[in-house]
Amino acid sequence: MLKKLLSVLGTYKLYEKWLWHQVKSGEKPEHIAIILDGNRRWASEKSFAPWFGHEKGAEKVEQLLDWCLECGVKSVTIYAFSTENFRRTKKEVEEIMHIAETEFQKILKDERIHAKKVHVKVIGRTNLLPEDLQKRISDVEKTTENYDEHFLNIALAYGGRAEIVDAAKKIAEEVRKGKLAPEKIDEQTFEQYLYTSHLPKQDPDVIIRTSGEERLSGFLLWQSAYSELFFLDVYWPDFRLIDLLRAIRTFQKRKRRFGA
Repeated sequence: MLKKLLSVLGTYKLYEKWLWHQVKSGEKPEHIAIILDGNRRWASEKSFAPWFGHEKGAEKVEQLLDWCLECGVKSVTIYAFSTENFRRTKKEVEEIMHIAETEFQKILKDERIHAKKVHVKVIGRTNLLPEDLQKRISDVEKTTENYDEHFLNIALAYGGRAEIVDAAKKIAEEVRKGKLAPEKIDEQTFEQYLYTSHLPKQDPDVIIRTSGEERLSGFLLWQSAYSELFFLDVYWPDFRLIDLLRAIRTFQKRKRRFGA
């Protein structure tokens, strides 16, 4: 059994190296966004509590950051918790919030974040989150706000429609105060009021969703207009480097015309 396992691992490593050889010289996506789906189903199939799947999913995010830094991806946006997810059981939501707080505490001490100058920001209606978690998020954002070599965006209490509504409200307030003329509002103006306005490139080149579901579920509705979409039949905790490299390889082979 051990011999067979070692053989499989050896084959995996060879395939991983082969994929890396294929993509390393090509154009890399500047911005990758990922819908982290399948944590609960992963846990259920192993007869674990749902939050154990979320813990494993959080560990996978730590790996993802390593892989994206190695691949030269400048911005990563992950969809971790939607506004609709608050409908889950009180126990599960509490566990997810606890995991999130632990992860943000790790980020504060993460050497990679500081060495690679990773700007970390949470996008979403953060006022809906527990106060302790809001405080931890604020600490992380303040610590990394001047970093600009890489960007890690974490969508918490996020909804694509909510983002557009919030942007419209901000614009309406600017118009009401006389700071913005209605005739001056265009797509570029609108983008300045989105949660992702701090990014050098708001629109993801690639959006990946795990778990086999083939929909965006409200993720980056405005920004995804010309994104390349990849739907993978693997639960998020089982996501591998080869899955990321395959998506990058496919992205490199596609001809992006942007309507031209």
